Amino acid sequence: MLSFLIRRTTLALLTLLILSVIGFTIIQMPPGDYVDLYIIEFMWWNPGASTEQLNAMEESLRAQYHLDDPLYVQYLSWAGKMIRGQFGESLEHNLPISEVIGDRMLLTVILALSTVVFTWTMAIPIGIYSAVRQRSPEDYAVTFLGFIGLAVPDFMLALLMMYFAFVWFDMSPGGLFSREFQNEPWSLPRVWDLLQHLVIPCIILGTSGTASLIRILRANLLDELRKPYVITARAKGLPELRVIMKYPVRVALNPLISTVGYILPFLISGSVIVSVVLSLPTVGPILLQSTLSEDMFLAATIIMVLGFMTVVGTLISDLLLVLLDPRIRIEGQ
Repeated sequence: MLSFLIRRTTLALLTLLILSVIGFTIIQMPPGDYVDLYIIEFMWWNPGASTEQLNAMEESLRAQYHLDDPLYVQYLSWAGKMIRGQFGESLEHNLPISEVIGDRMLLTVILALSTVVFTWTMAIPIGIYSAVRQRSPEDYAVTFLGFIGLAVPDFMLALLMMYFAFVWFDMSPGGLFSREFQNEPWSLPRVWDLLQHLVIPCIILGTSGTASLIRILRANLLDELRKPYVITARAKGLPELRVIMKYPVRVALNPLISTVGYILPFLISGSVIVSVVLSLPTVGPILLQSTLSEDMFLAATIIMVLGFMTVVGTLISDLLLVLLDPRIRIEGQ
């Protein structure tokens, strides 16, 4: 087990290194940079600016943000700050990146984890029930709702829930805090207000994931229930609940656990439009805006954080699979 953990941790660190190089390079690929966009905006508001003034401003800004350095020097400087826990400075906001995404990253992680809990809490019992009651009216109803959940885009569901919340309940489902708690320090009332506002975003973001996991669990469990060891257990007179839960469910859960690695960053990156629609203070809108404004250090840092969550999630899923399935444990030795 220890050797398995060491190998996985080493691969995780190597993956993060490669990801940092790829992410920083991709951010640099679009033509132009933040200074070019700044100069264009300055020319729009100051049409009488001379060419000498614009050139001097461009040279000053590039020297200030070290954009005149070679690409590898910029990467080493940014990566060195990341290792020291200093994410650098946002070009657009003119603030340390930790201040720009600090609270937003915390709220994003809270929202993502809450959505994962909602997804698994709903998908596991429904998937088991649907597999056990195959071809029953309940199974067909779950299958139909699953297809609807996969077909309806999250942003459309967000718009529908906002409409019904306004019309039926005279309330606004937007944001993660009430107006009186938006800029307040953390306290128990603020945490309770956050939990109340998490319900609707979790339902919206977790609908498609729940429908997908139900289908995966149902298919895998049906395959396990037809295997000889289950038939033998029933023939020996074991209780039906124990026959189902002892081994078939444990084996059928493997694909669900393997999704931990990508479900967290998928929820964060996939919730950009939902965050804009619901006015959620997450990193999704910041990532979108930093990409449009070519604030490369901010965008690269957010991408790196998403990659870090992917690697950590994959490591956690590997450890859970080893603990859950003895076959993987033996192969990993």
